Amino acid sequence: MATTRDIDTLLKNWDFRPGEVNARLVKARNGRQVLQMRIDMGLVQMETDLRPDGLRPNGAETYYDYLVGEVIREGSGFRLNKEQCTESDREFVQFYQRRLCWLSLREYRRAARDADHSLAFMDFVREHSPDEEWTLSHEQYRPFVLFHRVQAAALAALQEDGPENAIGEINSGLARFKELFTRYDAAEQYADDELVRRLEEMRESVRSRYDVGRTLDEQLAEAVRAEDYELAARIRDRIRRGEAVRADGAGDDGPSV
Repeated sequence: MATTRDIDTLLKNWDFRPGEVNARLVKARNGRQVLQMRIDMGLVQMETDLRPDGLRPNGAETYYDYLVGEVIREGSGFRLNKEQCTESDREFVQFYQRRLCWLSLREYRRAARDADHSLAFMDFVREHSPDEEWTLSHEQYRPFVLFHRVQAAALAALQEDGPENAIGEINSGLARFKELFTRYDAAEQYADDELVRRLEEMRESVRSRYDVGRTLDEQLAEAVRAEDYELAARIRDRIRRGEAVRADGAGDDGPSV
């Protein structure tokens, strides 16, 4: 009797929904969890840790790790060849697909972790790219990856640590966006960027929903801008004590979270 190799039953019991990321965590036969994404006419199955395809390129945990080893072996003058560029792109796509799945499942720490991998890999290929054209073909996606990273980290902080920490994550992410725009001589475009505005809207939504005033970090930045260094010193002391405030104007003995 021929062995059944089709996946008809899986597909019939899991409808594809265009325009959505259709993802789920399931248990494999050996007991491990795997991540599945429904696509048109099929599905993609990914590992939950390290490389999504489960491979160990040249014995390394990821292709990025393998390439870092190549730089250590060959020196800082190392440049990616055509095959290495192709394999790098494969890993970028795999981590992108898994990141989308984690976000759809509200697995925000995992989404942030995969975004961190992609951002670090982008740093690497920018330094060791064979040419400027290939560099820019990847750098154009950096704001999008960074947006996912900030969004995921903020939502994870909101779940685990509270709204003040979520706002802190967003502000840290916005600072990274500003550095990115400055790096590419586009600082004047920062305020009007769609992703920046979406993060600012997310921050103010958290602030409004949870009745959070300016965080201590925000108050510190404002005091430094106003050159009120005595106030800045007091706020730094409060930050070191691990305090957090929910509303503007709270005294030094205000509520902690």
